[in-house]
Amino acid sequence: MTLGKERQGADRGSGPLAVAMIGTRGVPARYGGFETAIEEVGRRLADRGHRVVVYSRSHPQDDGGRSHLGMERVVLPALRKRSLETLSHTALSVGHVLGHRVDAAFVFNAANAPLLPVLRAARIPVATHVDGLEWKRAKWGPTGRRYYRRAEELAVRWSDALIADAPGIAQYYDDEFGVPTRYLAYGAPVIAPDGDRLAELDLRPGGYHLVVARFEPENHVEVAVAGYVASGATLPLVVVGSAPYADAYTQRVHAAAAGDPRVRFLGGVWDAELLDQLYANAATYVHGHSVGGTNPSLLRAIGAGTATLAFDVSFNRDVLRGDGRYFGDAASLARVLDEAEADPGATASAGERLRERARDFDWDDVAAGYEELARDLVARRVPGPQRVRRRGAPEREAARPVAATAVAHGD
Repeated sequence: MTLGKERQGADRGSGPLAVAMIGTRGVPARYGGFETAIEEVGRRLADRGHRVVVYSRSHPQDDGGRSHLGMERVVLPALRKRSLETLSHTALSVGHVLGHRVDAAFVFNAANAPLLPVLRAARIPVATHVDGLEWKRAKWGPTGRRYYRRAEELAVRWSDALIADAPGIAQYYDDEFGVPTRYLAYGAPVIAPDGDRLAELDLRPGGYHLVVARFEPENHVEVAVAGYVASGATLPLVVVGSAPYADAYTQRVHAAAAGDPRVRFLGGVWDAELLDQLYANAATYVHGHSVGGTNPSLLRAIGAGTATLAFDVSFNRDVLRGDGRYFGDAASLARVLDEAEADPGATASAGERLRERARDFDWDDVAAGYEELARDLVARRVPGPQRVRRRGAPEREAARPVAATAVAHGD
């Protein structure tokens, strides 16, 4: 089934489009960067009159609603196994979209690339958001890393366009494959410094350091906790986050606290208002992410005007530039924490400068970029599938531990 000439002509102009968002946990956004991007972009596209279909997974707090902020929700199951959850849900999503025609599809995560030929066979133009360097994540063994390396190649071969959310990711695909990407970063929400709900957690404005992250090695939560414990910080460390498949690493994170009463683990915080207040009132935000692109949690922190201590990789420097403090291990984090507490005025000033920097990351601009790309997909004004000519590091690079090469072509 193909689109009629009349519909194709309308799509190339200014008419409404039907767009599918595939490959994530969907909306409402409760988990990570992809979900945040879909919620913020999708709601804006819906406000502009487009039909936005978001394929979602069930969640314990899911109310079963079929719409969210103007987007259509299609909730489908997934195999609850880390290595199969994403691909199994995407397979069902692709099968569903074949019977419910859309004009274009955005597929998130290069891991879903093996399913792209199905969309191509149905003549649905597709852009793949390739995410970060997933094959460098420590949670994957050698087989998983080889799979993700291969998935990158398949995304290049079978996507009509590729989306990169950070300059470093765009550079990686240029260096490795010699192919262009569409740079579409995330937005930074502007968060007001309200603090009326902090009392629920026995916290006060400016009275704590904050970590918000999934408990995975490449997010360096263990390093953050160990560095804090080694520091002379007097303000407590509040740790928000968990991980569905990382029991062993979670135990290591808690062990790193060594029973220090200054460290407080809150688990997952799903209340968006409370989470915003945690960001906006922290003395510093400690950001350990190292292998993704532009990270929404980092952008949320700078949008809140919070001084940020970040793991020293190019993705984080692209956002913070000279207004961040950087660490590479527990010892260097202990040092920058002590420096931040020793000069609270300079720390607060750095946060205010970061709030200004956040203006460079605007969700309205990001949504406009996705809208333009959707129209380019329908009108075939995109590169189309590329021949794979891997130009970069050999396959054995995938076997190196994350700690040895935090980011390909790093800072």
